[in-house]
Amino acid sequence: MIYTVTLNPSLDYIVEADTVTLGELNRTKNETKFPGGKGINVSQVLKRLDVDSHALGFLGGFTGSYIEGFLTSQGIQSDFVKVDEDTRINVKIKSDKETEINAKGPNITSENLEALKAQIRELTSEDILVLAGSIPSTMPKSTYEELVKLCNENGTRFVVDAEGELLKKVLPLGPFLIKPNHHELGDLFNTVINSCEEVIPYGRELVKQGAQNVIVSLAEKGAVLINKDLALIATTPKGDVKSSVGAGDSMVAGFIATYEKTKSVEEAFRFSVAAGSATAFSIGLCTREKMEGLLPQVIVEKSNLRGESR
Repeated sequence: MIYTVTLNPSLDYIVEADTVTLGELNRTKNETKFPGGKGINVSQVLKRLDVDSHALGFLGGFTGSYIEGFLTSQGIQSDFVKVDEDTRINVKIKSDKETEINAKGPNITSENLEALKAQIRELTSEDILVLAGSIPSTMPKSTYEELVKLCNENGTRFVVDAEGELLKKVLPLGPFLIKPNHHELGDLFNTVINSCEEVIPYGRELVKQGAQNVIVSLAEKGAVLINKDLALIATTPKGDVKSSVGAGDSMVAGFIATYEKTKSVEEAFRFSVAAGSATAFSIGLCTREKMEGLLPQVIVEKSNLRGESR
């Protein structure tokens, strides 16, 4: 089974208005709400690719109940640890300028964390754990490390989609997959990355530090996959970008879903790029049909150590 962990999920409330004037009454044109959180996004895309997963993390209050009910309606299993305070609501205002107001989230107690650890201790070498997103301010900064150490004890493969210090600290523990974008990769090495070829030496360094597979997305410029055996560069499909929200999560889901079926890194990478693009070209997360429609545009080439395609 694939398990996803979202430590600080949200109910995303999206409102559209022609204009927004501070200090005055504003009226919306449209509103919608849906579960937010990177792990939850991964579970949703996996389901759309006909792959089951089990969503873990923390939920509380009426917002938590809404998220749990939504996932159930989508056929996604979940077993969230219940917390005392409400799961946060993030407000996304789409107008002449886009504005986001993200809430802090509920307090996560040490007892809550221990309950999550107990769930992860039950995983086996047949399972995969996906850790995605940030750590709530009320939790220890070492939370990811603690969780992946449990995975190492169980022989459970794990995927980490995080940035900065969160990512650095888990590298020695051998993540099966990490997926920084080129800005996040540049921040890790105090540099600026502008092309797929420039990604390769830094990606190889992350492999040396412990990552088994590294995918780096560069939006319309392409994407790169690096592991100890090869470096691949993929073109990204052409299309009208409507929202980047969830695109990275879709890449993670596309890779895992395809790799588990085919055991082919190259094929999994192709599906990963198509899934990320399909979400970027959509309002909401990608559908299987849209992803498969974009696959022919994803051309993958092998590169040598210098990043030269061949």
